[in-house]
Amino acid sequence: MKNKFKLSAEEIKLFKEATAGTKPLLHDIVSHPPLRHHRIKSQLVTKRLLQEQLDASYYFSDVYQPVLEADGPIRYLRPDINPYELKKLRRNDYIPELFLDLHGLSQRQAKQEIGALIAACYRDNIHCACIMHGHGKHILKQQIPLWLAQHPNITAFHQAPKAWGGSASLLILIETDETQRR
Repeated sequence: MKNKFKLSAEEIKLFKEATAGTKPLLHDIVSHPPLRHHRIKSQLVTKRLLQEQLDASYYFSDVYQPVLEADGPIRYLRPDINPYELKKLRRNDYIPELFLDLHGLSQRQAKQEIGALIAACYRDNIHCACIMHGHGKHILKQQIPLWLAQHPNITAFHQAPKAWGGSASLLILIETDETQRR
């Protein structure tokens, strides 16, 4: 880099006279510990998300058996909700904004993931989501509707159209603060 400011010999002499008798400072090397607040903040976020998962999975009992219609595709409508909502869900009027793939998960893991999905939908005001449980041994396919019918924020669910996974997935409607105001 070129020196843009050239000093004359007189200016250099003036500087040396002004700084005569001074001692150079000793450079002390101080190592500062890394900032911990980023790590603490991320730990708090992780703890909050885990707590949301546990809170949401609290609603899912393996003992409780809600009454679901046995004939036709899997569907559920909370009693206080307009039946037209289920029809709109069946006709694919709602487009899911979040997708949850449960392939290969155990029942306990699936409960936690569904709880996290519902908590995320509620937090982000997402009204429709898709849960892909697959066919497999039909364990999750049978259990998930029973769990979802127990959760107070689930207003309806229906077997997904072929575009979203068909009989291997469910479209769910979640009641959020936004939908409660309507």
